[in-house]
Amino acid sequence: MKKTIAILLLFTSLITHAQAVRKYSNEFMNIGVDAAALGMSNAVTAFTGDVNSGYWNPAGLLKIEDSEASLMHASYFANIAQYDYAAYAKNIDDRSAWGVSLIRFGVDDILNTTQLIDSEGNIDYNRISLFSTADYGLTFSYARKMKLEGFQYGINAKVIRRIIGDFANSWGFGFDAGLQFDRNDWHFGLMLRDITTTYNVWAIDEDKFEAIQGAVEGQNQELPESTEITLPKAQLGIAKKFEFHYDYTLLAAVNLNMQFARTNDIISTDAVSIDPAIGFEFGYTDLVFLRAGVGNFQNVAQIDGSTKVNFQPNIGLGFKYKGIQVDYALTDLGDQSAALYSNIFSVKVDLSIFR
Repeated sequence: MKKTIAILLLFTSLITHAQAVRKYSNEFMNIGVDAAALGMSNAVTAFTGDVNSGYWNPAGLLKIEDSEASLMHASYFANIAQYDYAAYAKNIDDRSAWGVSLIRFGVDDILNTTQLIDSEGNIDYNRISLFSTADYGLTFSYARKMKLEGFQYGINAKVIRRIIGDFANSWGFGFDAGLQFDRNDWHFGLMLRDITTTYNVWAIDEDKFEAIQGAVEGQNQELPESTEITLPKAQLGIAKKFEFHYDYTLLAAVNLNMQFARTNDIISTDAVSIDPAIGFEFGYTDLVFLRAGVGNFQNVAQIDGSTKVNFQPNIGLGFKYKGIQVDYALTDLGDQSAALYSNIFSVKVDLSIFR
């Protein structure tokens, strides 16, 4: 039943938010990747330093010693949607590195019931067809050390492809920029997403749109606007790693996730809204890792008119052996409300082990 009404919801969403600047444009690119990071509530901007840095902060790619690959799969909305991620990164020399990653967020086998009733008003189930809707994000990353000791920067170029069956599709382009500074065991990071605003251009099949134009009275009467803009966001992070008796480590990290608009974040003004995130990783001999984090602090209105602060806890577990790392996270994946928790698995491989 949920899939049968998905097409109407998709078009209603396009029309309802038919402004050039949309608050949640390309939101699938903000869900996050890597079970290790998700287990720490995404508080990794300052210290990320592997193949997944292309997503979290491209400056961290410089910490890769050779080449790495990463894969992740997760289910979303009670298995209705599938979220997949793959990445590869390699150092160029001791001062630069590059990477590429692909994200797909999609719902497959949606029932298209727009032609269910024929011209004579009869229901004909043979007129039902299937379609898929999917969002793709392809990111090319480059990182380089700066002349100032301890500083490094990275840049992302993103290509966004969004498809709603045969009904509509769009292309989008944007850029991210990241900066990291390391001193002793302290790590600082800044990630600026969509710094030039990410611009999407939609192409809508007018014949397909006309078929559902009168499906709901008073809705879907006009074509949605053909462009949308994703506003910039920023993440500021700080982290420190503590070592105990050579075998035990504790990594503590804090992120301030900022949007330049008023939201339900715990700190919210007309100029900027801030959602803090805190993460911890306990490690033993660089072999076993336990992770925990809390974030997504939101002011939620109650029935009686009062406001309550909600937050999202996350936990995780990881194993690393001979260049292969498998991570697990239990997290309310990408959701901003009380919903079912998701089980997320990811794997990361240091490809130099095969040489």
